[in-house]
Amino acid sequence: MARIAVVSGGGTGIGLAVAGHFAGQGEQVVILGRRAGVLEAAAEAIRREHPAALPVLPLAADLSRPDRVESLCREIRFPAVDVLVHAAGGNAILQAPPGHYDDGLAGVARRWTDNFAGNVLSAVLLTEGLRDRLRVPGGRVVLIGSIAAYRGSGAGCYGAAKAALHPYGYDLAAARGPRGITVNIVAPGYIRDTGFFADRLSSERQAALIAETSTRRAGLPADIADAVAWLASPGAAHVTAQVIQVNGGAERGH
Repeated sequence: MARIAVVSGGGTGIGLAVAGHFAGQGEQVVILGRRAGVLEAAAEAIRREHPAALPVLPLAADLSRPDRVESLCREIRFPAVDVLVHAAGGNAILQAPPGHYDDGLAGVARRWTDNFAGNVLSAVLLTEGLRDRLRVPGGRVVLIGSIAAYRGSGAGCYGAAKAALHPYGYDLAAARGPRGITVNIVAPGYIRDTGFFADRLSSERQAALIAETSTRRAGLPADIADAVAWLASPGAAHVTAQVIQVNGGAERGH
């Protein structure tokens, strides 16, 4: 019987790679995000890549809004969710139009609030909304964190938001562990071919990030998808409350 895998941020980048991996394994996949058109295109792309897969269900919602998450959870009609992956988020500063945050302390407050909403609330609200529907035993929750939680991001607010996922994940793992549910965090470093980095990095900056790794290469969305797939597998049943570094060793520094 197919497992039910719900992937937030499933329309692009890491989330799309994760959704495609599960679909290719015969799982029933639900992808979530704010942009309906992007999600529909992603579902079609997965169908083309995996023609034998079950149809991917795209559902659009702002996951930082409690009312929209409550409605979304009703739309996810499956009685149990086997795998819940939080790949939604990103650095709000990089996603905003020029000048959006350039107004003193009010801009500072917006930067921190927007990053918290997009990276923390989006994960917490969806998890809490589906908390009692996680498969018992065997449910898996995977939060996509960041190397920035350890090293900063140049602005403070993005790295701090990703770091906030750690204690939430630890507490959730402790609460749900007795029921056979695991909760882990995957911390990517520089991942090429994602909207997060896109064309924002100069060739010099890309080379510098690659030089920080022990593997001497950029990460790929598939690297994160493979790690998530393992954490969601029966073989990782005794792995919980962990931060799995998938950054080529860059977190250790060089």
